[in-house]
Amino acid sequence: MMQYPQISIPPRSEHLWRYTPWRRIHPTKVEEMPMADPINFSTGEDSVMDDSSEIGRSFIHSISKVCNLVTIDNEHLELDLRCSGHICAGELNLVSSGKSSLIIRVSGDAGWTGLRVIGEVKGTLSVALINDLAEDGHLLRCEDWTVGRDSTLEISTLSVGGILNKSDIRIDLKLNGAEVRTGIASNGHKSRHDDHHIEIQHSVGHTNSSLVMHAACGGASHSVGTGLLTICEGADGSDAGQVFRNLLLSEKARAEAIPELEVLADDVKAAHGAASAPVDSEQIHYLASRGLNFEEASTLIVEGFLMDAFRQVRNKEVVETLRTRLLVHLECLIKG
Repeated sequence: MMQYPQISIPPRSEHLWRYTPWRRIHPTKVEEMPMADPINFSTGEDSVMDDSSEIGRSFIHSISKVCNLVTIDNEHLELDLRCSGHICAGELNLVSSGKSSLIIRVSGDAGWTGLRVIGEVKGTLSVALINDLAEDGHLLRCEDWTVGRDSTLEISTLSVGGILNKSDIRIDLKLNGAEVRTGIASNGHKSRHDDHHIEIQHSVGHTNSSLVMHAACGGASHSVGTGLLTICEGADGSDAGQVFRNLLLSEKARAEAIPELEVLADDVKAAHGAASAPVDSEQIHYLASRGLNFEEASTLIVEGFLMDAFRQVRNKEVVETLRTRLLVHLECLIKG
């Protein structure tokens, strides 16, 4: 397998790298493999992970000094990832069975963080990743998930930290009865750049997927949401959909929403949509008439809008954790 830096630099014509090119997310010069401090995992055991031919995954693999294995079986687990130093990196193997839930909180003051995750789901797993990095940090996140027969993955993201973020999440529904429900909420402020790329592949029939991404963009922030939904040949009976919605809070804020469908089977349900709009002035007026100032009213609207991204997440404990962390973040912005 080709290793970094033998891999060619991907062109910006590729869907994945159009808005956040590799040269921008790489922490140094693209030909370099810098030294990296290891991510500090709060629990788990030592593991190993194979290299990848995809440039982001291969780069993280090449500079990582730690690979952590977390096994979950019919339990709720909270996993803290502390990131420090100029450059920080780590890999995480997740194996889940039974009815389980997992909260992953990524925090710390690292200048650049690289996180690679490989997850295998048998049963039901509700997992949430909270990006709570320092506001000047950079994050490269690469994830690969496989969902087993008659199994369900709920994967949620609350992205509020860092100044430059790139996430590449890929989910493969390989066996009949597999299902994934994906919710992403991103809050942009100041000059924050947040780029999420999600690929969901229905390799076989009678599989279900849904993707909802909501981004609230204030200041001069920039949100990117790209989705590639593939229903392979012969995957009849699949049901899939994806929706991207952006709330623009200032004139300088920008948002891109690019859903894509590749349907190679006939007997399927597939839908996609995207929309961007400013805050509704009537909603602001209504809340102002109830005694809220403009900033308080806008915050309340943003909270409701972002939490709606998790409307299909059925694990109440996970949803409440996401809500609590979002409220803390929004309160800090008001005070800050």
